[in-house]
Order: sequence, then structure tokens, then C-alpha cells
Amino acid sequence: MSIADRLERLPFSGFHYRLLFLGGAGYCFDGLDGAILAFVMPALQHLWGLSMTQLGLLGSEAFFGYFIGALSAGLVADRWGRRSVMMWALACYCVGSLISALCTNWHGFVLSRVLVGVGTGAESAIIAPYLSEFVPRRYRGAFTGALAGFFSFGFVGASLLGYALVPGSENGWRWALGLTACPVVMLLWWRRSLPESPRWLVGSGQGEAAHRVLCGIEKSMGVASPVYEAEVALSTQMPMRDQFLRLMGAKLRRVTVMSWVLWLSVTFSYYAFFSWLPTLLIARGFTITHSFGFSIAICVAQIPGYFSAGFCNEYFGRKATVVTYLAAAMLSAVAMAFVSTSGGILAAGILLSFFMNGTFAGVYAYTPEIFPTALRATGMGTASAVGRIGAIAAPLLIGALYPSSGFAGVFGMTALILLAGALCILLLGPSTVNRSLEEIEDAY
Repeated sequence: MSIADRLERLPFSGFHYRLLFLGGAGYCFDGLDGAILAFVMPALQHLWGLSMTQLGLLGSEAFFGYFIGALSAGLVADRWGRRSVMMWALACYCVGSLISALCTNWHGFVLSRVLVGVGTGAESAIIAPYLSEFVPRRYRGAFTGALAGFFSFGFVGASLLGYALVPGSENGWRWALGLTACPVVMLLWWRRSLPESPRWLVGSGQGEAAHRVLCGIEKSMGVASPVYEAEVALSTQMPMRDQFLRLMGAKLRRVTVMSWVLWLSVTFSYYAFFSWLPTLLIARGFTITHSFGFSIAICVAQIPGYFSAGFCNEYFGRKATVVTYLAAAMLSAVAMAFVSTSGGILAAGILLSFFMNGTFAGVYAYTPEIFPTALRATGMGTASAVGRIGAIAAPLLIGALYPSSGFAGVFGMTALILLAGALCILLLGPSTVNRSLEEIEDAY
């Protein structure tokens, strides 16, 4: 049996639950970091007398770090392995978060958030490709959808920290940022025992190492390991420049461009909404406490959004799930643009949060599948990096657009961008339903 065949026959077991928990914990901290900034921005605006444009720059610099981290993580992980990338990404995130909590001016804060962004960007780009390579096709969609669902716990945690700490004292924002870094130390310790991906090891010409890793996994499940026979597979490693060139080659150009547009539209819309949510509500006339209370309810809606999409990934397919949730998010954004009552804003915000985050559960499951193993991390990393361009632009554009266009302009634009993403995957995206990673790769 080949390494891929052995991975496909594995039963779902405690090993997979452990992978889900460790990978999901990383996404939880990523979500915590991505959301906490929205809750400390009002305090920083008051403390340092920042303009709306400066607040937008503060938000965008973190996403500039995400861009660097996501792009470099994909290249390095396909060249030298997935596991080490996850370890240094967590270390960058932890150090940057602690530095940002101690900053005394907004210039230093911006620089520290770039470092945090490098870590979280790398983490986000590599976890889904890494874990998808361990999971058989019969439950890969639900597994990676549930994995992305851990982002929602981070957002809920950030909203609770913001609500409990930021309004209560002058240095509440420092405590909130400092606490986001603490659990990462424990996660770094847990991750020391994670194995390297057997699929990557085979592709890099390390068949015996892949066999040893897989024997350990099979032993933990009580599955007999076959006698190792060397697979006839040459190393697929290539210079980094060639990794980019192959993504834009004739075989992969269509899915590469589709993934870039999809990530750009979803990530722009996501951060246009969540990075400014408390600040926009305050500008709309809500008190800071009332604004944070609404934000908690809206963030909690992420949890069923992610996990419902994880279920739909498996039963209706990743492509159909993403298109449906994008369309529903677009309609929710239109409603957000025109409602005026506090109850209407809350209801539209909850629906937008539910469907937009459900979209991410589909996107994180779908993107690693459509690229071959030799380019999986690079494909995921570049798509995530392009998406971060949208995240960089969103805070700046919303900060400039809101004073002249208000709620209607902000969420009307969001609806149009979500529509572009839905049309792109509908017209250009391949189906991956009930196909192994090798079968999807062979279709190219």
C-alpha cells in the first residue's frame, strides 16, 4: 500500500481529535488576536488622540504582517516541511502580543502588531494544509470545517475580554492584549510531539521517514502496518521562484486566480465588518458598553456559522457551501446597510456574522484540496496572503468611507464584494466532493 492509501484507510480516532484540538487551538488564538484589536481601538483612540485615518492605519499594519507571514509560510513549508513553520509562527505571535501590551505610543504599537501579524498569518496559512494531509476524504470536509470553527471561540473570547477589561480601567487594554499571549506558551509545549506530514515527506523524497511516522500513527490506532516497500517517487521540491511559476502555469492558473479572488473578497468583507464593529456602533450613537454587548452577541453567532458550514461541507460539497453562504452573507450585508433600529442592526449583524464565518469554514476546507501536495502550502499561503491585501485595505477604506457614506455605504460596498467572490467560485471553482487529494491532483 502507498502512504496515501494507508492514510485513506485510517479510522477516525483519538489521533485525529488531538490534531483537531491542537490545530484548532492555534486558530482560536489567531481569532483572539484578530478580534481583540477591534475592542482596544476605542481605548487607544482616546489615549493617544488618534484620528480615524490613524486608527485605520493601525488596523492595516497588523494585516501587513499577516501578508508577510502567510506568503513566507507557504513557501517555507513546501520546501522544508510544515511542522517547524507552525512552531516559529506561534513564537512570533506570543512575543509580539506581549510587546504590544507594553507599548507607550502608537508608533511602537503599530510595529509590534506587524510582528504579531507575521506569526498569525503564518499560522493561519499552514494549519489547514498540514492537517488536511492526515485526514481521509470521507470526513476531510467536516474535519477542516470544524477546524476553522475554532476561530469563532477566539472572537468570542476577545469580545468577552474587551467587555470585561477595556472599559473598566485606563490600562484595561494592556491586560486584554497581554492575556491573549499567555495560552500560547502551553500550546508550544503541546505541539512539540506533532509529526511531520507523511504526504509531504514522500513528496520530498523521504519515503522511509513517512513510513516511520505512519507506523506510529497506525500503532496508536491498533491498525497493522504493512511491510515498507519504497515508493517510486522522486523529490518534488523545487526552488522557491519555481513554486510561484507553477502556480501560474497552464494547469493551475485557473484555480490559483479563483482562490485569490475568493480569499480577497471574503477577507476584505470579514475585516471591514469585524475590525470596525465596536467603533462603528459607537459612532452610530451606542455607548461603549452597549456597543461591546452587541459585539459579543454578533461574535457568538460565529460558532453555529462555522460548525453548520462544516456539516454542509461534507454533505453538499465545499463549493456549494461557499457559494450559498456567500450569497446569504451578501443579503445580510444589504440588510445591515438599510436597517436603522438597534434591534434591526443586531439581527442583521448576527446573520452577517453567521454566514460570513460559515464561508470561512468552507474556504479553509476547500483551498488546500485544490492544490497538489508539492504546492499545497504555497497555494494556501499565497491565497491567504492575497486575502490579507483585502484585510489591509479594509480598515483604511472603511475609515475613509464612513464619514461621507455612513452605514449604507460601508455595507453596500461589502455586499458587492461578497457577490464578486460568490460568482468567482461558482464559475471557476472545481468540485472536490468525495475525492482523495491524489485524485484531485491527478485531474490536473
